[in-house]
This record gives sequence, structure tokens and C-alpha cells, in this order.
Amino acid sequence: MEVVLPADLRQDASLAKRRHADLCRQKRVFDARSRIIGGDTEAWNSQVHDQKIREATERARHETFATEMRQNDKITCILEDRERRDRKTLSRATNDFQQSFQRPETRREFDLSDPLSLKKALPARQSDNDIRNTISGMQKFMGEDLNFRERKKFQEEQNREWSLQQQREWERARAHQKCAEDLYLQTRLKFDETARHLQMLESNARRAVCAAVKEFNRNQAIESQERKKQEKKQEEEDNLAEISNLLHGDLLSENPQQAASSFGPHRVIPGRWKGMSPEQLEQVHLTQKQQVLEKLRLQEEECQRDMDWEQRRILKAREDLMYERQMQRHQRDLRRALDSSNRSLARQQCLQKKHMDEVSTNQLTGDYFTQFNTSSQ
Repeated sequence: MEVVLPADLRQDASLAKRRHADLCRQKRVFDARSRIIGGDTEAWNSQVHDQKIREATERARHETFATEMRQNDKITCILEDRERRDRKTLSRATNDFQQSFQRPETRREFDLSDPLSLKKALPARQSDNDIRNTISGMQKFMGEDLNFRERKKFQEEQNREWSLQQQREWERARAHQKCAEDLYLQTRLKFDETARHLQMLESNARRAVCAAVKEFNRNQAIESQERKKQEKKQEEEDNLAEISNLLHGDLLSENPQQAASSFGPHRVIPGRWKGMSPEQLEQVHLTQKQQVLEKLRLQEEECQRDMDWEQRRILKAREDLMYERQMQRHQRDLRRALDSSNRSLARQQCLQKKHMDEVSTNQLTGDYFTQFNTSSQ
């Protein structure tokens, strides 16, 4: 599994911000309603409010990412310093151990290759502790050597020093392990707090967007109702005017020929005119039918326009749903990155613990072999 770096998180945040800006720009450019109707101050105010909410959410997310990256950098520096100190301490301890307990003159076969063996050679007999005094010479018996008490006291003191040194090393290793566990626990708590804060910001932003969409839909519904009322009122007034014109006009006359004027066929006497001819009535009826057809056509266009607005509203809701799903996928990616970072830290802790156990085991083994060599000499 790959480890998510702060640079990757910054790049993902930048790409998400750019995509969001492009989507907002497309919505502004391809919004047919704003382009047909004209200046809609309420819609503009709603868009400005939504844009401020998105900018505040994006700013809070960026600040959270920056805080998290700074915290990760601090933790990385602390772990690197600790590893460097541990490596330096281990190297120093190894050198001290080699200089103290693994010198060339402490080896069993050193006397075979000692360049100063002739200068270090002893006389035929030096003391009661001379190893050349064999049993057949009867020069020394068991328990009668001169340095018995000093040698026993020295061995006891050496065993005590070894025990104290081993105890100090175990306490130091336990303290290092406890400090590492405390640091891991604090880091885990901070990561959980950051994730909870991000989730809260996202929920607040989602609620604000839903409230804005609900308010916009309510305003659209109110506007549609008002428009329908005005159209219905205008239609009733037109019908009343038409009825009034028919009742008080010249359509109900009985004999239209008596109103013929001598000045021309297109002239009538106003006081004698009784109405229109059947052709004129037919022409009027034809005009009325055309008006009815025109009215039906306008109603169909109105229905088609309402259907288009309803389809656009559905598309807008679908785009909002896709954006919400994209935000959820982005949140899951961030959670996976956080879990990957936690697993990496846990793996490093386990490796460090394993390394400390190996160092302790090697030191115990070296102490055991040193004690064995001393006893054999």
C-alpha cells in the first residue's frame, strides 16, 4: 500500500478546487433561465450566498489540511531525531563493548599469535598461581591459592555491575517504548479530532446547500403561482370584454342591408344598421377560431416551457447529488490516506520495537559470552 504524502494531498485539493470552479463557471455560463428572463436579483443573491458558503468550506478544509501537514512534519522530525539518536547510541554502545570486552588480548588463541610472547614469558616458577605448576610437581593444592578471596570478591563485583547495567538498559528501553506509545496515542487522537471536524464542516455545508436549494424552489413555486393567477385574471377580463362587445356591438342586428349607404358598399348608416352579414359573421367566427387555436398553442407552449423547467430542475438536483457523492468519495479517500499513514506509523513502531529487542538480545548474548570467557580464563 502506497503512503500518502503532504504534496499529494495538496495536489488533490488543488485539483478539486479547480474542478469546482469550472463547474460553477459552467453553471453561470449555460444557465438558460438567467439568459432569457434577464436580471434576477434574488437568484444572484442566492448564488452569491452559495459561493460564500463554498468558499468558507474550502477555506476551512485547506486550513485543516495545512494543520494536519504541519503536525505530520513535526511528528516526522521527532521520529527522525529519535531514530538518529538511537542509532548513535547503539553505535557508541557497540564500540564501547568492543573496546571493553572484545579486545584482541582477551581471545583464547591470542597467545599463539602474540608478537610479545617472548617478552611476556615467565620464569620457571613465579608463584603459587603459576599454571605451569602441575599436579605431579605438588606445588599447589585446591583451595590453597593466595588470591582466592580477591578473585572471588572481584567476580562478585563484576556480576553485580553486569546486573546493574542490564537493569539500567532494560529500564531505558522500557522508557523509550512508553514514550513512543504515548506519542502514537496522541497522534491518533489528533487525527480522529481532525476527521470529526472535517465531517462536521461537510455536514454544515451540505445543510446550507440544501436550505438554499429549498428556498430557491419555494421562490420558483411562488413565482409560478403568481404568474398563473395573473394569466387567469387577464383571460377572464378578456372574456368579459369580448362578451360585452358582442352584446353592445352590431353583431345582433336583424337586417344589415337597410344600413347600406349611397356613398359606397363599404359605407353604412349608423342609425339603421342592424348587424353583420353571414359572411361577416363567418369571418368573425373564423377569426375567433383562429384566436382559440392561437390560445391553445400558447397554452401548449406554456406547458412545454413548464416541462422544460421541471426537467432542468431534475437535472440540477441530479448534479447536486453527483457532487455530494463526489464529496463522499473524496472523504473516503482522505480516510484511506489517514488509515494508511496510521498503519505506516504502527509499522515503524513495530520495527523500532523489534530492533530494540534485537539489540537487547545481542547485548545479553555478548555479556554471556564475555562472562564465559572470563570464567574459562
